Amino acid sequence: MRRRNFITLMGGAAVGWPLVARAQQPVIGFLNDGSSDAYVGRLEAFREGLSELGYVEGRSVAIEFRWAEGRYDQLPVMAADLAHRQVAAIAASATVAAMAAKGATSTIPIIFAIGGDPVKFGLVKSLARPDGNATGVNFFTNAVGQKRLGLLHELVAKGAVIGFLVNPGNPNTIRDAEETQAAAEQLGHKLVTVKASTVAEIDTAFAMLVQANVGGLIIDPDGFLHARRVQIVTLTARHGIPTIYPNSEFVAVGGLMNYASSVLDAYRSMGNYTARVLKGTKLADLPVLQPTKLELAINLSTAKALALTIPPGVLAIADEVIE
Repeated sequence: MRRRNFITLMGGAAVGWPLVARAQQPVIGFLNDGSSDAYVGRLEAFREGLSELGYVEGRSVAIEFRWAEGRYDQLPVMAADLAHRQVAAIAASATVAAMAAKGATSTIPIIFAIGGDPVKFGLVKSLARPDGNATGVNFFTNAVGQKRLGLLHELVAKGAVIGFLVNPGNPNTIRDAEETQAAAEQLGHKLVTVKASTVAEIDTAFAMLVQANVGGLIIDPDGFLHARRVQIVTLTARHGIPTIYPNSEFVAVGGLMNYASSVLDAYRSMGNYTARVLKGTKLADLPVLQPTKLELAINLSTAKALALTIPPGVLAIADEVIE
């Protein structure tokens, strides 16, 4: 059984092209904290957004990709390089990437797709009418952390220890940890926060979670953790830990459940906004887009493997149920 009701959002460097052809095309920069192989679907959605207004990579637009692969300290350097190349716009996906782009230029348009609050991070002054050189999509992955904990609370034993896996290099981590800690206390759970910014540290983090005898786990939204989703899902299955994830791509590779807005829709809208900027639309006329609906996906095969019964009330509100 599959039930899907997607939200609608309002509204490796590229090489090998002849220099003459590239000179005839606008060049945009794409800045991300993760790796290209982990973002295949999102890149496809971004390109779809561009093509809706006639911009096709390699034909009418060139894209300079910069992938930090979890090395957050490299993002300012990469952003400065794109600014030095005077690209027509920078598409920055992830809060830390958008902040790096903002620090590198005050004139080149920045179109972001992020989970954090763009006002709190100083990217825009207002969602409705951004000032400065940035606008984009806020898809709320960080803002719904308390709701994820509430859903996990419905699945685990009363008072169970809850684990929280974060990347300490992500600027959202401190605020996410504080809010999740407060929510856990209100629900009567002890929260154990573990950190990982390398492959080896993920294994160490899970060893700590097992030692703490956690009854459930929350994965914080992060580009590096997203890139390691297969490793993370495999470890949660191996140790039998019910886990809620920040996007449906974890569920697609066997994760138990996720609660979030549609990331693919957000990337498609980021591509569309980038195309509109290339056509001359002023950033001030492009309000920050926000989702009108959040989605809950549940993998019943994983629940069965965990000997876990999903409460009828939780199943009833699921947008997608994978048998």
